[in-house]
Amino acid sequence: MHRFFHRNAACLIGVAAALLATPASAQSAAAFYKGKTLSVVVGSSPGGGYDTYSRALARYLAPHVPGVSNIIVRNMPGAGSLTAVMHLNTTAEKDGTVMTAFNSGLFNDSIGAGDKAKVKFTDYAFVGSVTSDFRVCYSWGAKNIKNWDNFSKRGETVFGATGINSNSYNGGAMIKNIFGLPMKIIHAYPGNAEVFLAVERGELDGSCLSWTSLPDEWITSKKIDILLRLGTGTRPGIPDGVPFIGDVAKTQEQKDVIDVLLASGELGRPYVMSKDVPADRLAVMRAGFMATMKDAAFLAEAKKLGLEVDPTDGATAQTVVAKLYTFPPETVAKAQAALK
Repeated sequence: MHRFFHRNAACLIGVAAALLATPASAQSAAAFYKGKTLSVVVGSSPGGGYDTYSRALARYLAPHVPGVSNIIVRNMPGAGSLTAVMHLNTTAEKDGTVMTAFNSGLFNDSIGAGDKAKVKFTDYAFVGSVTSDFRVCYSWGAKNIKNWDNFSKRGETVFGATGINSNSYNGGAMIKNIFGLPMKIIHAYPGNAEVFLAVERGELDGSCLSWTSLPDEWITSKKIDILLRLGTGTRPGIPDGVPFIGDVAKTQEQKDVIDVLLASGELGRPYVMSKDVPADRLAVMRAGFMATMKDAAFLAEAKKLGLEVDPTDGATAQTVVAKLYTFPPETVAKAQAALK
């Protein structure tokens, strides 16, 4: 009798352990999020593209994360959004209630810096990306820099950027250094809203940024001239004849460097969490993120705001990021030099 009891007790313990190892993980994540507030930390100032995307996401994400009662958006500009990324592994809660939206230009800085990089993105958990990143370089119409040919033959031009690691800085530095142009890049602006104001005031000649971040009124009223595409293909509103940067490159070395610098464009609007977030909670957040990407109300608002939605799920984003760190070291070194 005694032996029978212990055999059955052991069996029951084994069954309980098996139950805990499978669906209970999802149940525990749902229980954890019940009544919780999620924070979306945006690594730039209010009013720019990353901020606009994040606030739209926050309005529709909560119903897709079981139990969440509220989502708040906080802006944490600094160092081209590096401050917001580093926040995840320093003072932020690592329990699955904080995620960060950052400028994908940071990928290039991290890849190029190698062992000296302040962050390595394989050390973060990717929730997903709302869209790929199609970028352009533009000039303010009143500056009378009508096209790439005008621009490349002009004397010094002054571009604005939102931090030394940002896409706006990287785009300007890329064309300055690869093609040897006499450009000055002012990278003290906390966000695109401030860059736009400086452009309108005539303090800047232009900038480089994501196509979806440009003010619609600038495009429809033809207040700017698009000089260069930093991505293959095109978008509605971009005039025919605007060249792709790879097509104006004159050597294979230039083309190879451009390939490295544009590789991160697949993840144009990425969201990450600390890698210490429990796997079951990350899975819930990833599922909620992708469900939001298919939410009819979210898609309608994105269309109204002129926001592209071409999502990448978290697991795929993690794979893409891992591949970014596999370029030949000599090519990466040349790419890094192009961002100085």
